[in-house]
Amino acid sequence: MRIANVVVTMETPDLPVEIITYILSFLQVPDRKEASMVCRSWYIASQDYQFQKNVTFRIPASCSSLDVIRGLGRRPRCGLVISHLDGSRASREVLAEVGACLGPRLESLSLPGSSVTEASLLGLLPRLTALRRLCLRGTDSLFMSGAFLSRDESRRQVRAALARLEELDLSDLRYLSDLTFDRLTGCTPRLRRLALAGCHVAFEFDPYRGARGHQSSALLSLRSVRALLQAQAATLRALDLSGTGVTPESLCSLAHVGGLRLLDLRPRGCREVTDRAVEALCRHQPALRTLDLGACTELTSRAALAVAAGLEDLRHLHLSRLGRLTDRGQAELAGLRDLQTLDLSECLHVSGTELVKGLSRPQGGARLASLNLRGCAYVKDLTVFSLAQLLGPSLRVLDLTSCPYLTDLSVRAIATYLPGLVVLRLGWCKEITDWGMLGMVEPTKEFNPEKEMEDKGPSFTRTFGNMGFFRPPRMPFEEKPRLVTEEDLGTFRGQEGASLLALGGLQELDLSACCKLTDSSITQVLRFPDLRRLSLAMLPEIGDESLASVAWHCRGLASLSLSHCPRISDLGVARAARTCAACATCSWPAAAC
Repeated sequence: MRIANVVVTMETPDLPVEIITYILSFLQVPDRKEASMVCRSWYIASQDYQFQKNVTFRIPASCSSLDVIRGLGRRPRCGLVISHLDGSRASREVLAEVGACLGPRLESLSLPGSSVTEASLLGLLPRLTALRRLCLRGTDSLFMSGAFLSRDESRRQVRAALARLEELDLSDLRYLSDLTFDRLTGCTPRLRRLALAGCHVAFEFDPYRGARGHQSSALLSLRSVRALLQAQAATLRALDLSGTGVTPESLCSLAHVGGLRLLDLRPRGCREVTDRAVEALCRHQPALRTLDLGACTELTSRAALAVAAGLEDLRHLHLSRLGRLTDRGQAELAGLRDLQTLDLSECLHVSGTELVKGLSRPQGGARLASLNLRGCAYVKDLTVFSLAQLLGPSLRVLDLTSCPYLTDLSVRAIATYLPGLVVLRLGWCKEITDWGMLGMVEPTKEFNPEKEMEDKGPSFTRTFGNMGFFRPPRMPFEEKPRLVTEEDLGTFRGQEGASLLALGGLQELDLSACCKLTDSSITQVLRFPDLRRLSLAMLPEIGDESLASVAWHCRGLASLSLSHCPRISDLGVARAARTCAACATCSWPAAAC
């Protein structure tokens, strides 16, 4: 915001909008957002199209949206999400206005869960000649009768308008059939992405037993999906089958389509997918760059080994919620040079030790940009310390939510070795204290990383609980850290420690339920000008002082969660609201509502 402050002091009240726009182009998004509130000319400059690329607007289907749609007609390109569509007059007027004002400019249209009528949609689609993305997710009213696009003239008009459509989302449609599916996809000959997540697809039942020329009007079968892949194999690159009942044989059949070269495949939540199916998939589609196998509960570490051996170009891998996955195969996954995203969240038997071994090999390993270990209860300080050293400045997103054994040592390692972090989630890591946030060692404890990371295991005796000769081991929740004093804060300000302040580029931070944090660290450490999302929910020891500090030092906040913080008062909220005017979503404690 320093540039903006310099400009304000200059005696040039009548600068042209073009010059102001050029000046604002040097600012980050939060600073430009704050600068737009200086005066009207600065606001107009901040709305320049160069700052608003790939913008999608969400509007309800009501008469009050008509003026908004007319205003959007002045934009060269935009996207639109229309909610609450039905057969009413207001909905028909909204769709007619979209076609008249945005027809050749609309690149993306989404009608999620609406009850739009066939007549209204067929009156709109022929006008959308620039459409690249169409989402009909949950629009059951269109497909319930089975007559959608039954007229030749309607298909001809829609095909002419959607000839360049690249993405089609048909997720969560209960009444999609072979007949309506073939009619619609016949109007979109150049698809690159197709989503059928949550659709009722008959993978094991063919109503006409492979007979040609017959299309079911009651259900969508594997035959129609496979026929589409064969017809558009040259262009289709992404397929989403999440939440469907795809069988191992069906998945292999789709992957074996001649000429098909998928880059993105998502069978997430398909519980029948087996290790053998994944092995066949890796053989037939070796060019995959994104693979989401999350919640495929039958998969084991054998699937991870198959992925590591067969998908050398893989960049994004999601293996979340695989209860049978262990550390076996993690070292091989770390050897994928192009891997950028690895999601192992809620894999209860994963500790990360093999992942560390794979990354520390002499020949090098993946330069991960995003690592998700959420809910991996066996992850400990030693693993985080090693991962932070190995991944270094390449890591941008780190999720360690609900890793109960992490302590201040992990926080210091993150602050020291991961300066490029943009997203950090440490929610429910209840052993983190003010000392870790400040990058300091609690004076009552001797700082010895090897000793802190040592796994001592349980220490019980045969007389435990029966005789007074031995004391039971202290439980973690019984140990209260020494509170930070003003003298300690003076030491913190005068030294260069590994505090969370080192992560100057943070845009999202989650400290929910880190119950040992107090105002002492929150007021000193949370000073991130680019921070957009912050969660301090369920921190019983923070009060109005923390809220005021966050509102003052994190001016770019768009979302702030402070639920279940009993020490925050109405007065503190009122004072913070004057400073944190840019915050779009706030979750306040019940006492302040």
